[in-house]
Amino acid sequence: MTPKILLVFFTRFEESALMLDGIARYVRLHNAWDMFLDDQARAESDAKWLRQNKWNGVISRHATPGFVARCRKLRIPLVDLNDTPPIGGIPKIRPDNRAIGHLGGEHFLERGHRYFAFCGFRNEGWACERRDGFVEAVNLAGHNAAVFDVGYPGKLTPAWDAEQTRALTKWLLALPKPVGVMACNDLRALQVTHAAKAAGLLVPEEVAVLGANNDRRRCELASPPLSSIASNAEQSGYQAAHTLSLLIAGEKIDNMDARIDPIGVITRLSTDILAIEDRHVAAALSLIRQQACRGLTVDEVLKHVSASRSQLEKRFRRCFGRSPQVEIRRTQVAKIKELLFETDYPLKVIADLAGFEHIAYMSVVFKRFTGMSPGAYRDHMRLKTVATN
Repeated sequence: MTPKILLVFFTRFEESALMLDGIARYVRLHNAWDMFLDDQARAESDAKWLRQNKWNGVISRHATPGFVARCRKLRIPLVDLNDTPPIGGIPKIRPDNRAIGHLGGEHFLERGHRYFAFCGFRNEGWACERRDGFVEAVNLAGHNAAVFDVGYPGKLTPAWDAEQTRALTKWLLALPKPVGVMACNDLRALQVTHAAKAAGLLVPEEVAVLGANNDRRRCELASPPLSSIASNAEQSGYQAAHTLSLLIAGEKIDNMDARIDPIGVITRLSTDILAIEDRHVAAALSLIRQQACRGLTVDEVLKHVSASRSQLEKRFRRCFGRSPQVEIRRTQVAKIKELLFETDYPLKVIADLAGFEHIAYMSVVFKRFTGMSPGAYRDHMRLKTVATN
């Protein structure tokens, strides 16, 4: 008899959709399950709902103590994907939040930052773990990190968002510049970006902003597009399906609290810069970040900053050890990486979006910078994403 599996997920969250992708991948490879997707999480809030079918197992992204108790009473095996502390010995799979924080600190250290800050929620355990990992990474490198933590009210409202913008504006203005700011998630990172703009600060030239969870649509809609740490939600889903399969087979799994390593930083314009204090170079970089993939030339950059070619070349080489032309190419390559990782677009479309007229030339430039062809890079990132523990 085919097992009936209940999946409890709010699919409006991109992380949930990726977890479902991971579950589907496991089932395709290992099991034939009859799955029902409760995409409104009715089973969590309605005690009668769960009893309307005879479930052989449940995977939930939103498990609560009450739901856990109901599953236990009905003897339904449950795997919990909610990023909260374990409940009553139920197998738990969640991101390695401390590792996510470490990645954030290392990301800014690699870009030469000397000033660091973290913005989070003091009443959310996962946010505190990310904060602690970030601070630890920065401390290990001999630096300190400023922290701005508030209590998250549970729901985002325009009034609370406006209040946060005012408070964050004051905080950002008081920080030394340029500063690298990591937020506990992408929502919080966008609040930091809005506050920086309200304060008249350049992003990323004066305030580089990094989010977490890589909610792609939220990140792409940001201005500038938001860099974020991808947490490998698909692998979490795959591991959850594997764990549930063991439970259905009768294996006992006690006190499991598995942590899934993040994929890495998905770099977009909000951090794609080295920490610099030369405002002429900062202005040139700002234009390059905005226009490189639209066919920007060095002559257009020179007009924007009112500098001679030799002056700008000298300043760029002093700050970065490379020319403005190379910086334009680096920005285009970063865009190509992003598109290869996050889309299935053919190379022709990617070339157009990155500002290249010919696929062959794009491939030459990409390999020069990365050592890999675009196709090999896409395959490498896909293998990294789906690698099992």
